[in-house]
Amino acid sequence: MRRFLFPLLTIAMPVLPVALHADMTLLMAEEDGCMWCARWDSEIAAIYPKTPEGKAAPLRRIDIHSPTPAGIALERPLHFTPTFVLLDNGHEVGRIEGYPGEDFFWGLLNVLLRDAGVSLETSG
Repeated sequence: MRRFLFPLLTIAMPVLPVALHADMTLLMAEEDGCMWCARWDSEIAAIYPKTPEGKAAPLRRIDIHSPTPAGIALERPLHFTPTFVLLDNGHEVGRIEGYPGEDFFWGLLNVLLRDAGVSLETSG
């Protein structure tokens, strides 16, 4: 039995960090008429799901005026749009309030993901 288990673990080890964070989500709280939400949409929305960040933490959008969806535990209420909340298994582990522009957004998001223990795969 042991000789079969070791090769299996050797194959599985490289994917364990991804599996441990399979339930990461980036929650985006937005509202109608939010110019910064519209700017995020025009600069980021189309490419986000194709990025390592988007694959590690898929986007879920909510209206800031709606009740917090079941299964989500926030550290504090949402007040600003957009607010991006990084969730691990539905629990807040970090947030970005507002949209500081494309360059700052990616940097801030990477800090949140790193602090949550997510290792991003990048090519090149």
